[in-house]
Amino acid sequence: MDRSEAQDLIPFSLGIVLGAAVGAGVALLLAPQSGRKTRKLISRNAEHLRDRASDRWDELADEVRDRVDDALTSARQRLS
Repeated sequence: MDRSEAQDLIPFSLGIVLGAAVGAGVALLLAPQSGRKTRKLISRNAEHLRDRASDRWDELADEVRDRVDDALTSARQRLS
């Protein structure tokens, strides 16, 4: 990267940071509910997501266990 490219990158980066800050401020001002309600909603959604992920993990573990058992059974039958 030469010097002129580096100099062009500074205003661009500043614009990104400034745009993010303005966007966050506008989001806070226009939020349809209070921060407490938003945090509660996020907490409930995170708990629901955690429960779903845990359930899916259990299903996946059962499926893997079944496939391993099937493979072992098949291998034992071939060796017999």
